[in-house]
Amino acid sequence: MNESNSNVIDTKKSGYRWTICTLLFFATTINYLDRQVLSLTWKDFIVPEFHWNNNDYGTITAIFSIVYAISMLLAGKFVDKLDTKKGFICAISIWSIGAILHAFCGIATSGIIGGKWLVSFEKAREVISGIQNISRVISVSVILFIFARIVLAIGEAGNFPAAIKATAEYFPKKDRAFATSIFNAGATVGALAAPLSIPFIAKAWGWEMSFIIIGALGFIWLFFWIILYNKPNYHPKVNKAELLYIQQDENEISISDVFTKEITKKKISFSQAFKHKQTWAFAIGKFMTDGVWWFFLFWTPAYLSSVYHLDSTHSAPQIFTLYLITLLSIIGGWLPTFFVEKKKMDPYTGRMKAMLIFAFFPLLTLLAQPLGKYSVWLPVIIIGIAGAAHQAWSANIFSTIGDMFPKSAIGTITGIGGMAGGLGSFIINKGSGQLFDYAEKNQMEFLGFKGIEAGYFIIFAICAVSYLIGWSIMKCLVPKMRLIYL
Repeated sequence: MNESNSNVIDTKKSGYRWTICTLLFFATTINYLDRQVLSLTWKDFIVPEFHWNNNDYGTITAIFSIVYAISMLLAGKFVDKLDTKKGFICAISIWSIGAILHAFCGIATSGIIGGKWLVSFEKAREVISGIQNISRVISVSVILFIFARIVLAIGEAGNFPAAIKATAEYFPKKDRAFATSIFNAGATVGALAAPLSIPFIAKAWGWEMSFIIIGALGFIWLFFWIILYNKPNYHPKVNKAELLYIQQDENEISISDVFTKEITKKKISFSQAFKHKQTWAFAIGKFMTDGVWWFFLFWTPAYLSSVYHLDSTHSAPQIFTLYLITLLSIIGGWLPTFFVEKKKMDPYTGRMKAMLIFAFFPLLTLLAQPLGKYSVWLPVIIIGIAGAAHQAWSANIFSTIGDMFPKSAIGTITGIGGMAGGLGSFIINKGSGQLFDYAEKNQMEFLGFKGIEAGYFIIFAICAVSYLIGWSIMKCLVPKMRLIYL
C-alpha cells in the first residue's frame, strides 16, 4: 500500500453520513405525521361535520394505499432517474401540498353544494350543517378528501425510495440496516408526536389547522435538505477516510476512482427486475406485512374509540405509549449486524435470521382482544410490541435490496416492493372498513366476540400470522444470498 493510501486509511472518518441519516429521520417523521392527521381527527371532528361511517373512512384510506402503491412503483424509477436530491425535493413538496389540501375540503364542500366558496373554515361548517341532503355531503366530502389523499400519496411514495437510495449512497452494506432502522424510527416518532399534537391543535383551532400546521413542516425540512445534501463523492464535509469506509463494498473500483469520479452504473428496467427471484421475494414480503403496519396506524385510534369509547384526546396516553414501545425496533438494525460480525454470517443470512425472530412477535396480537376485557392497556401494549416487530422487520427487508442489488437498481426495486405493500394495505384497509360496519350493524359473533369487537379480532388474527407466511415465502424464493449484476 502506498503512502497516500495509508494516509487515507489513517485519517479519522468525518462522520457526515450520520447528518444525512438525521435528515432522513426527520423526513420520515414528517411523512408519518402527515398521514396520521386524518386518523386522529376523523372520528371526533370530521364525522360530525360530514357524517362518515367506517366504510367511508376505509374507502379513503384504501384509495390512499392503492395510489401510494402505484406511485411507489413509479417513484422508485423516478428517483433512480432524477437522483436522490432532486427526487426528495419533488416528493416532499408534493406531499406537503397534499397534506395542506385536506384543510380546504370543507370549504370546497360548502362551495360545491351550498354555493359558498370564499368563506372561512367556521362559515363553511355552518353552511354544511344547514344542508339537508346528507348523502350528498358524504359523497362530495369523501371525493374531495380522496383527491387530497391522492396528492399526499403520490408525494409520500417518494420518501422511502429516496431514503433507501441515500442510505445506500452513504453507508456500507454492513451498516445499512442500522442506518435504516434509525431513519425508519422517524415513523415511530411521527406516530408518537401525532396524538400529543394533532387532536389538541384540532380542538383548539379546528381540524383544518391541524392539516395546515403539520403539512407546513415539510417545507421547513426542504430548506435543510437543499443546503446539506450532496453525494458523498462531491460533498466537502465527507473526507477521504469516510468515503473509503462508505464505499468499502465496491472492491472492483480502484481507490483513485472512488476519490476522483462518479462511477456510472447500468439502470434496471421493470422487465429485468421481475426476472429475479430476489425482486419477488422482497415484493411478497412487503405485500404480506405492510398492511399490518398501516392497519395499526390508521385504525388504532378508531379501535380505541369504538371498543373503549376513548376520543382522540383521551386516548392520547394510550397511542403515545403504543408508539413509544415501537422504538424498540432500533434493535432490528443491531441484530443482523451482530449475526454478521460475531457469527460471521453473510448479510442476507443474518438479516433473514433476524427477520424470522421478529416474525414471531406479531403472534401476540391474537391475545389483544381476549386480554382487552381486563384493561385497555393490554391490547395497547401488545399492538406496540407488534408494531416494534414490524418496524424491525421493515428496516431489514429494505436492506435486503442493498445486499443483493447494485445501487443503481435500489430505487426501482424499492418502488416495486412499495407497490406490493400498498396493494396489501389497500386490501386490509378497505376490507376492515366493510367488516367493521357489517359486524356492528348485524352484531356478528365470532369466537366469543360480538359486534365490532368480532371484526377487530378477525383482523388482529390476520395480522398475527402475516409475517411468518411472508418470511416462509421469501426463504423459499431466495434461500441464500446471491448478488445481482447488471
